[in-house]
Formats: sequence, C-alpha cells, structure tokens
Amino acid sequence: MNLAAIQNALRERGFDAWLFYDHHHRDPISYKILGLPSDLHCTRRWYYLVPAEGEPVKLNHRVEPKHLDSLPGKQEHYGPWPELHAQLKKMVAPYKHIAMQYSPNNNIMYVSLVDGGTIELLRSFGANIESSANLVAQFEAVLSSDQIATHFTARDKVDKIMEAAFKEAGHRSRNGGVNEYQLQQWLGEAFKREGLITDDLPIVGVNENAGNPHYSPEASGSKPIREGDWLLLDMWAKIDRPDAVYYDITWCGFLGKAPSDRHREIFNVVLAARDMGIKTAQDAFAAKRVPQGWEVDEATRAVITKAGYGEYFVHRTGHSIGVEVHGNGANMDNLETKDDREILPNTLFSIEPGIYLPEFGVRAEVDMLVRNGAAEVTGRIQREIVLV
Repeated sequence: MNLAAIQNALRERGFDAWLFYDHHHRDPISYKILGLPSDLHCTRRWYYLVPAEGEPVKLNHRVEPKHLDSLPGKQEHYGPWPELHAQLKKMVAPYKHIAMQYSPNNNIMYVSLVDGGTIELLRSFGANIESSANLVAQFEAVLSSDQIATHFTARDKVDKIMEAAFKEAGHRSRNGGVNEYQLQQWLGEAFKREGLITDDLPIVGVNENAGNPHYSPEASGSKPIREGDWLLLDMWAKIDRPDAVYYDITWCGFLGKAPSDRHREIFNVVLAARDMGIKTAQDAFAAKRVPQGWEVDEATRAVITKAGYGEYFVHRTGHSIGVEVHGNGANMDNLETKDDREILPNTLFSIEPGIYLPEFGVRAEVDMLVRNGAAEVTGRIQREIVLV
C-alpha cells in the first residue's frame, strides 16, 4: 500500500477519508489497493480508514485481531455488535466526505461492493458516503511505463497471429476442411508458441455465430468454415509475466473474393462508429478536457442508431483493459450503465462497436491508450474486409 499516494489522491479529489471494509472477501478491490493477501482468512468484518491527513485507523474483531497488522495506523478492536457500532461512529465522526466502494443506484456495479446495510449504518452516524469509483480507477487502472510496454509486446504477437489465423482458415477450408472449434484450438496453440496467456480462448464465429457477441465454439456441433462464409475473430492475450497487460482486438473477414453488398454495408457502418469513438476520445484530450466513459459510447452509438441499426448494437462500446482483460477503469458505456468515471492518463480501453444481425455480425475492435495528454490507437486498424 502506498499511503502517501492514497492520501494525495484523496486531497486532490476533495475527500476527507477512504473507508475500506470487507467480510468474506466481498471486496477484492480493497485487498489489491491495500496490498493484503488475497487468501487472507476472513470470517469477521474488518474496517480500515485512511484520512486525507493524519494516521489511518484499523478496526478488527477480537477473534481476528491481527488481520491488518501489515498496514500502518492505530489499531482498535470490537466484540459485541453494540461495540462495533460505537467504534464505527467514532471512526467516521471527524470526516464529512468519505469514499467507499459504492456507486449511487449501482450505476458502476464493478465498484459498488459495499452492502446496502453497511451504507445505511454509516449514514445513520452522520457519515456522507460517496463513490470511490475514480479513486479505484486511479489505483487499479493506471499503468506503469513497464506495463504499457508489455501491452505493446502482446500487440506485436497478437497482430501477427490474427493475420496468420485468417490465412490458416482459408488454407484449411480449401484443403480438407476446418471448423470454428478447430481454428480456435489452432489459435490457442499459437498463443502458447508466442508465450501468450489468456483467461479464455478467442472467439471464432461464422455467419450467424458472428452475430452472437460472446459466442464460443464447442468441439461438438461447431460450424464448418467454408467458401462464401463470413468470419469474425476476437482475440485477447498478454505475455506470460507478472503485471503484464492485455491486448484485445476483433477483425472480420470473408472467405472468397466478393462479400455481399449487405456485408459491406454493415461493415462500413461499424467502422464509421468505431472511428467516431476514436475521434471523440482524441478530440477531448486535444481540447485538454478529461472525458468520461459514457461520452465515448454515446457518440459511437449515435452513428449506428442513425444508420438504423441501433437495436442490433447490444453492448457497451468498450471496456477498461489492464492486468485483467476487463479492468477497473472507465468503460465506454452509456447503455448497460452510465459510466461517469474519468478516462485517466496512462489507462487503456477498447473501442469495439458491433452490429449483430440474425444472419451475421460485425465487430471492429481497437485498443486506445491515454498518455502525454493524448489518446492513441495502439495497434493496427482494420479498414477493409479481410478477403481470405
């Protein structure tokens, strides 16, 4: 835990304190930010209050009195519940604006981890509980220069694998045949050869299966990949080392020389939406304004809605990327949530609009990095349908 950094962030954002709380590992964010062991045996409630100024305060049950010994601050204990309430009331009394892993109306559910009863209890003591969402992003999503370098290393490997995968699909389809599952397994082996790891294997979707945003082929019943088919490939991976960061892209191709006019139409709408998402983020930083995630989604989604396909764009525009492929920074989202978190410097996120029709789907995904006052696309940008 970096106490000085936390206290500085609290002062910058106008908080008087940040109250961390857990029971039975309900809040993994607290463990990461505080540097607590993820396997800490936790059967009783613990609390850790970091003020913007001064010494932190630890509150543990007497059954588990040493849970927070690794952290700086004054130690307090409780036993019976009335004593807990009295200690908590004393703990929060000096502070007006207290951050917790909470989000009004559960808008940012990824950080809204404190139960409603605890919020009610603290408010009954006069505490003003506010969302720690931007604080969490600052400590969970902001990347070091070394981590950013791992993203680019993964990019170089994944981009090559993506190009090779389309060629492999064409070669196999014309020489003995291949199905979605077989191509997915080929991709998994390619990742291993390149020293890449992932939380799940790539999406390989043909025709109507490309219209399922989270499709995953299975060994039994997987569709063959044939001449005249539309093929979507979505892959994400990172290099196999601690604290490495993911690279995540989606491209679309056609097996043959001439995709249909319908394919081209939908593809071009999705690309226009993606490019609007990119431009919206870049324009905001060029104007020296810190945008929020929902703004990028709104601008991107408007392009698809105007083209008449709004009902077929069924997910957010993009997500935070970090050590996990879905990170704890701002998502580009004004659909599933109104994500009002700031897009912070040295954070990564995807732009990946899609149109998912019954007969086929199109998604175009790039990653963007904010650094040095600007937002940049970190990898190749698909401009044309890949002809396989």
